[in-house]
Amino acid sequence: KTDFLNMATKKVGSPIQVRVHPLVLLSVADHYNRVAKDTRKRVVGVLLGSHDRNNVDVTNSFAVPFEEDLNNPKVWFLDHNFLESMFWMFKKVNNREELVGFYSSGPKIKENDLKICNLFKRFCTTEPVFVIIDVRPGVVGIPTTAYQAVDEVEAEGKEITRVFQHIPCSIEAEEAEEVGVEHLLRDINDPSTSSLALQIQQKVNGLAGLIGRLGEIRSYLQKVVAGRLPVNNQIAYNLQDIFNLLPNLNVDALVRALQVKANDMHLVLYLSALIRSVLALHGLLANKIKYRDMDDVLDRDAGIEAAPADEDKESPAKDKDT
Repeated sequence: KTDFLNMATKKVGSPIQVRVHPLVLLSVADHYNRVAKDTRKRVVGVLLGSHDRNNVDVTNSFAVPFEEDLNNPKVWFLDHNFLESMFWMFKKVNNREELVGFYSSGPKIKENDLKICNLFKRFCTTEPVFVIIDVRPGVVGIPTTAYQAVDEVEAEGKEITRVFQHIPCSIEAEEAEEVGVEHLLRDINDPSTSSLALQIQQKVNGLAGLIGRLGEIRSYLQKVVAGRLPVNNQIAYNLQDIFNLLPNLNVDALVRALQVKANDMHLVLYLSALIRSVLALHGLLANKIKYRDMDDVLDRDAGIEAAPADEDKESPAKDKDT
């Protein structure tokens, strides 16, 4: 186990992107539901995977006992002995997986995360990645956000501070994982919902996510203007690129082309939904007629006579006499 603590001799370049596999998301959701559901607590665990050039491929994970005082952020506990034992057990199963970082259910960065990151540096071959996996059911968009700790100098003459830097994160799956995910989604998807309604719901969710991102940009810019946050040139460059990529909607030809194309697409989707509904209704009626005639044939073969359509009813006068 002494080699495990000295694995930092092998250095890899800083990752430029983190790829999270579906198995990790399922594991984190199960960990949260078992430990911290309906509470204010969060869960912390270990991320296992491999380095592909400068990318980190997160393929597996496991939970770690973690406790922190919600009232006093300086008080926290992570069982690193359990971490080391579990890692060597996973190493026996898959020797290619190494410890690449840690996860948290967040949903935001907390004060202790930098201290946890410093602890994980003992066990990683390179700077550990920190992935926040938001397990809340109402989250719109990708539930993963990746960070990496870097040294930053705010101004000349000041001390170097350690902060988290955001790095790109995506969710990817191999062919076997895609089959498993599709199998799980069979029990989640509602077969009675049409594809048109599903596409509209997906667009609504996408627009809700876009509104949330625009709100974050607005809040950041307001804080910069008020002097509460320093100007980050990289963020300013990215915002300028976003504005430059926006189409010029003042051109009438472009607006008309977008409207015509959108209307044509929606017309095809609407007609497809109508045709599918009519075919489904026709199939239901044909099935009812088929099995109704079959029931009559079976009853006739069994010698059962059909009940008369008009049954004798007692007259109101007879009821009055009785």
